[in-house]
Amino acid sequence: MTRHQKRLSVPNTWPIERKESTWTVKADAGPHGEAGVPLLILLRDVLGYVDSKKEARYALNQDSVLVNGVAVSDESRPIGMFDILTFTQREEYYRVFPDEGGRLALTPISADAADSRLGKVVRKQQVKGGAFQLTLHDGTNVRVEDGSDYSTNDSIVVDNETKEIVAHFGYEEGALVTAVDGQHAGEIGEVAEITVTPGSGNNTVRVVRDDDTEFETVEGYVVVIDENFTGGAGDEGGDA
Repeated sequence: MTRHQKRLSVPNTWPIERKESTWTVKADAGPHGEAGVPLLILLRDVLGYVDSKKEARYALNQDSVLVNGVAVSDESRPIGMFDILTFTQREEYYRVFPDEGGRLALTPISADAADSRLGKVVRKQQVKGGAFQLTLHDGTNVRVEDGSDYSTNDSIVVDNETKEIVAHFGYEEGALVTAVDGQHAGEIGEVAEITVTPGSGNNTVRVVRDDDTEFETVEGYVVVIDENFTGGAGDEGGDA
């Protein structure tokens, strides 16, 4: 298997210039699948904290870079939507959030907000013993004793240390959502209507923006959030 990645073929969510050079770093296997951005790209190309892979490895060996509360030593570790990046020595905290156009962006957040992360429930299944397992968009599994309150397309907030669910946002009319894919990626609004398509077709959702304009997109393209994820507190995100 090749260790190289051509820039022209990276996912559209990657925050890199495709014609700047031929090659870029390839993400290791891990969370977020092929959409995951290698940590090195964020450290070198976005934040400018390192100039090379060698410098990135040195920095990561200091255990000062955390992803979702866990120190990371692999510069190719994939980073994706709603991950929390913490730089302990700099006392800087970021949430990975899609901007308009679908590219992943780093939104500065507070230290308290960095203690937990949001995940979209993409699957719910009962496991041995009667408990339920919730699978999130990045492949993480969360176990709950009673699954009756949770449904696919809901969102939950998980504490990075305890792995406990600290908040739950249901997917329903009136819910605040952000589009994370498609032509409306990065746009935010409230769910006005959910249309269930019979058969194998995709369900659709109609979303109303703050200015009362609307857009319609595929149900799988939206994630339920709350106002703390919109940057409304004055935080401004930059391209990740």
